[in-house]
Amino acid sequence: MDTTSSKRKVSSRLEKNVNYLKEELGVGKNFDIIHLDVEYAGIRMAMFLVDGLVKDDILHLLMKFLAKVKKEELRKDVLQQLLRTYIPYIEISTVDDLNNVVDNVLSGPTALVVDGIDEILLIDARTYPVRGPEEPDTERVVRGSRDGFVETIVFNTALTRRRIRDRTLRMEFMQIGRRSKTDIVICYIGDIADPDMVKQLKESMSKIDTDGLPMAEKTIEEFISGNNWNPYPRVRYTERPDTTAVHLFEGHVCIFVDGSPSAMITPVTFWHHLQHAEEYRNNPLVGAYLRFVRYLGVFASIFLLPFWYLVSIEPSLLPSSLSFFGPSELGQIPLIIQFLLIEVGLDMLRMAAIHTPTSLATALGLVAALMIGQVAVEVGLFSNEVILYFSIAAIGSFATPSYELSLANRLVRIFLLIATALFKVPGYIIGVALFIIFLARMKSFGVPYLWPFIPFNFRAIRDIVVRTPIPLKNRRPRILNPNDPDR
Repeated sequence: MDTTSSKRKVSSRLEKNVNYLKEELGVGKNFDIIHLDVEYAGIRMAMFLVDGLVKDDILHLLMKFLAKVKKEELRKDVLQQLLRTYIPYIEISTVDDLNNVVDNVLSGPTALVVDGIDEILLIDARTYPVRGPEEPDTERVVRGSRDGFVETIVFNTALTRRRIRDRTLRMEFMQIGRRSKTDIVICYIGDIADPDMVKQLKESMSKIDTDGLPMAEKTIEEFISGNNWNPYPRVRYTERPDTTAVHLFEGHVCIFVDGSPSAMITPVTFWHHLQHAEEYRNNPLVGAYLRFVRYLGVFASIFLLPFWYLVSIEPSLLPSSLSFFGPSELGQIPLIIQFLLIEVGLDMLRMAAIHTPTSLATALGLVAALMIGQVAVEVGLFSNEVILYFSIAAIGSFATPSYELSLANRLVRIFLLIATALFKVPGYIIGVALFIIFLARMKSFGVPYLWPFIPFNFRAIRDIVVRTPIPLKNRRPRILNPNDPDR
């Protein structure tokens, strides 16, 4: 059912407006929808609000001000006198559409209906239950800011604007969802971001036609990125305001969704998902070393296990000096089955850790160590080498800054294992080639996913491979087509 309604003009009769709002808001059916009939300066008024979404102290203060207004003070131009004099509040506006009023009340503002006026006042004294801006668990740094985004969109935009005081910083508001009316903010720096990219993103967002956004920014990503069966993320998520600011200065466009503590960064490449704030909180040489170690871990998480399995089933591929890479004991079950079992086992442990209360996490760790550790080896379920090399691959997955990228890499690892098991050397080589071609053909909002390797750009490759000192990063990424390419 489409809940979008045509415009319904506000009447100058109080009873007509009140009856319509009571029906649409479900007054008497919803315990949290409050309707108050009041009278100030001899004029009948009515207030509609949602309990729990308004600041009670502000409304009480405004009601005290109105209670002191005398009849003779509201004889002419009542609406303008209320707006400019007798309701001393910053966020106040008028609406002449009753359906618009209903949508606004359900999102938090308070509606003040005044008899004899064909417009309704909206007092935006809303508040939402919110936690403090704590450091994100998945993006911790040794040194650096400890604030992070929360589930309230206004707080998130404020944290971003605190770091970017550019007069061309744009925070454009829109609502998505016929029923949810979820608040969305598209954020970019007008003097830097490519206007065509901003326009394309806005058009994609405006075409979203759905009841609501139950999974917030993830739902939006699936609508605007296309090809939902592709496991690789075409946007980057971050809960750090400083990381968001860095990408805005480069020319990216960010999306905030009310109810989500993550900002969505567009467009991105494969290498954006491998960068971390910790690299830029250290000396450039130390940061370059950390980046190299992270790259090594990520690539090991994809290619190490399939390669080791290949040399295990084809020992002739290794020279005699490297024969120790192969398994000393094959175990009671085939190697490929061991790998698939341990992959599934790790995912089961990961899901169990998410659902396990903190007080039981230690017990879960002990069970995991016993199940996948020494006991599993002793009973012949796994060989020692399988445990070793899978542990290295798992550490590489956990070292990946982007959680979404680590999950996609895990699927590729399983694909390469199966291809190698079926076709041996040709399977491994063709599987790796298909993987690279797959990434090379991907695009994120028109930006090649493997840029600057494909297409090639030496200057940008240098910034990716090595953590370049900030004074030397005097150009914005060319692939973003920024209005102002010079930093």
